[in-house]
Amino acid sequence: MRQLTSIAACLILLFTVSCKETKKEEKANAEAEVESSTEQYRLVQDSVKVSFTAYKTTEKLPVGGQFKEIKITNSNGGATPLETLNGVEFSIPVSSLFTNDATGTRDPKILEFFFGAMNDTELISGVFNVNESGESSIDVTLNGETSTIPLTQKKVSETALAFDGVMNLENWDALAAVSSINKACEALHTGKDGVSKTWSEVAVHAEVVVEKN
Repeated sequence: MRQLTSIAACLILLFTVSCKETKKEEKANAEAEVESSTEQYRLVQDSVKVSFTAYKTTEKLPVGGQFKEIKITNSNGGATPLETLNGVEFSIPVSSLFTNDATGTRDPKILEFFFGAMNDTELISGVFNVNESGESSIDVTLNGETSTIPLTQKKVSETALAFDGVMNLENWDALAAVSSINKACEALHTGKDGVSKTWSEVAVHAEVVVEKN
């Protein structure tokens, strides 16, 4: 009888230890799953593309361009592609401007008479934000001023996103720069009505790719 009691006690002890070890493993696995889910995606650094469309003449003719260099920092990853972008900081050297102008005269004019008419415009910098509702925006610093551009977002694929917004340059105290570039390009910005006009509204577009860790 004593022998049976001893055997039973050993089995109970073994079962108890086994259960504790199983619970520890389950807890560790659960914590690992939570950790991996919060860091599921990361930004592909060289995938970020930024372009813009400015407008000239009273007919609002588009003039497109892009920045060929974008520096990204504070990219920590996230549970979803959109969360991955929240808090990402960027800086864009204005010298990387490219408008694909066949004459080779447009880019130097923009750099001299537009950006050159502002303060601290070696870089355009900012941060990407996502609120609790999943709406996105960017805080952009230009001409010593910081203002927000609300963005619309589009899911291009499971790992690619596109964003669009409108930059009203008066929010960056940059109307003097608009007047400066309009004067430098007066003839080119004159429409059929004989009026020379450069719009203070600029459409911005960005594309990014994320990947799973």
